[in-house]
Amino acid sequence: MSTSRSAFIQSHAQLPDTLPVFPLSNAVLLPGGGLPLNIFEPRYLRMVEDALQGDRLVGMIQPRDDGDVPALCDVGCAGRITQYAETGDGRLQIVLTGVCRFRIAEEFPSVRGYRLVQPDWSLFGHDYDDEVVSESQLRLFKAVLRSYLEEQKMQVDWELLDKLDVTQLSSSLVSVLPLAADEKQLLLESPDLGQRLTLFSSLLGASASAVGTRH
Repeated sequence: MSTSRSAFIQSHAQLPDTLPVFPLSNAVLLPGGGLPLNIFEPRYLRMVEDALQGDRLVGMIQPRDDGDVPALCDVGCAGRITQYAETGDGRLQIVLTGVCRFRIAEEFPSVRGYRLVQPDWSLFGHDYDDEVVSESQLRLFKAVLRSYLEEQKMQVDWELLDKLDVTQLSSSLVSVLPLAADEKQLLLESPDLGQRLTLFSSLLGASASAVGTRH
């Protein structure tokens, strides 16, 4: 069963000085969102095992390229392992719940095969705040979202979506919608929830229009 993102890291000041990172293209985690992962590479199996023995935090971050040791985007998001299961073939299935975003201040030499960074949390202290947006902005976002999903012919449970608060809704959608990697990165780096929803509405509206012109 998932736990709250703040259940174990109670404040911004308690966030760690070092963080293992999992570079994965088109996989973006936001505070309050959830991201299921299937772990099978030995170095990332070690990463998860080490995280479980500590604060359970793993940093999700997108690579900039596909080299053997790819350059990393500047900003990622730390997630806490809130679900964990072993499979019969040596894989681990985990779910990360987003805690707080970070900017990479420095990368340390690899010790156990996975990459380790010094995270700078200072720009994202408000990730622990309960952010609010206006009713008009929320209505606009949901209207654009509905139009986008209809154009994409995606079936959704609107009753379920309406039960999510706006932070959970936007965080979950970033993970599951077929957006481009650079679009997801822009959403991740949006300074606050209000600006994220404005950008999200713009991206979804542009995508729905593009689909409409092809029909």
